[in-house]
Amino acid sequence: MRNTRSRRQQILQLLIEQGTVQVSELVDRFDVSAVTIRTDLGQIEIQGLATRTHGGATLVRMPPLEQDIHEKDALNLSLKESIGRRAALQVHAGDNIIIDSGSTTMTLARHLHGHRDVTVMTNGLNIAWELANAPGVNVLLTGGLLRKQSLSLQGNQAESSLTSYSFDTLFLGVDGLDLQFGLTTHDESEARLNHRMVERARRIVVLTDASKFGRVSLHRIARLDQIQAIITDPGIDDATREGLQQQGIEVIIAEPPPP
Repeated sequence: MRNTRSRRQQILQLLIEQGTVQVSELVDRFDVSAVTIRTDLGQIEIQGLATRTHGGATLVRMPPLEQDIHEKDALNLSLKESIGRRAALQVHAGDNIIIDSGSTTMTLARHLHGHRDVTVMTNGLNIAWELANAPGVNVLLTGGLLRKQSLSLQGNQAESSLTSYSFDTLFLGVDGLDLQFGLTTHDESEARLNHRMVERARRIVVLTDASKFGRVSLHRIARLDQIQAIITDPGIDDATREGLQQQGIEVIIAEPPPP
């Protein structure tokens, strides 16, 4: 599975660089069968990033570029603060929760300082640091390899650290949310860890500003039918809101505070 993901990421990179790819060239490059390559191209097409052509595929949409955590922190800050404030209302005394790494989930951590008797596991170094002086919050770190671009811990150690736990709620950040393809992120290892988090929590709440709707990054975290709620800003369009609600997902709008 890991080889498959890596190959598909390389194929997408070739599509971005060249605009088109040919099945025969990819067969030689990766030393796999034509059937395997066609399956890869079909998966990229399902994501809405390419369209199949006779003997190959053509790029139709660029995946969003990844920004590091410092760049993300400066984007849509007031919207993210409102989302974090609203998400904190979902956390109660005695809760055991996971907070995924990310700039939006970071705002949730900031609004937990007044909470009591809450246990938080996180793979985000910035989130752990934010909660280090929150007296009523116990903090667990996943461990693992540090991905400096996102200040997140990942890899086998991070994934295995979740095995012995069961959590009430996962607060999950995403790079893309598409009504058909689901929740996605840029990095393969982060997607795997996020998938493990989804498996270990009874309730999944996605925190995202409306700019992420309709985006598809390369690596899928989960299907939409695996989540229970989304907290977002008033910029969500009617079609996306209705599409989410039709799938049984609670859509919570984080209204900005009055001036």
